[in-house]
Amino acid sequence: IKSISRRHLLATGLATIVIPSATLAEADIIAHVRAPRLLGQNNAPITVIEFFSMTCSHCASFHANTFPEVKTRLIDQGVLRFEMRAFPLDGLALRAHAMARRVSSEKYYPLVNMLLKKQASWTNAVDPIDALRKLGRLAGVSGAEFDTIMRNRPLLESIVQMRQNALKDFDIK
Repeated sequence: IKSISRRHLLATGLATIVIPSATLAEADIIAHVRAPRLLGQNNAPITVIEFFSMTCSHCASFHANTFPEVKTRLIDQGVLRFEMRAFPLDGLALRAHAMARRVSSEKYYPLVNMLLKKQASWTNAVDPIDALRKLGRLAGVSGAEFDTIMRNRPLLESIVQMRQNALKDFDIK
């Protein structure tokens, strides 16, 4: 029996790369997490990208006091397309972003709005992770799913990478 080298298999195109299904599922999860979260029409003449942290009080204030008018006057009228990108400032914000980015795209903005509106209560709770878990349940994230999200290192790292990209690409400080 003649031995065939890996180089020969690759060169002839006969090699098949088998990716375990767990890895494929993980890749799908990461792609979903990193996908843009957009509001507004694709053909809007202006696109605004907001880099925000779930634990930033200024971000919460913007979403409570300014964003509703921006949405009504600019996004809903087709003038502006709005994208929210995760820029976690701490580990708690990272976990809140992870939970929000794991829900369906339709549930993303309502969950973010709720988390920012109730930011003071869950960030100042005795056990902020448990408070976050309880808010997640309101958005349909089960306790088991929440725990899985919180332990998913590649998912958390992908959100940290989004922040790193923002630092590098847009010089955000």
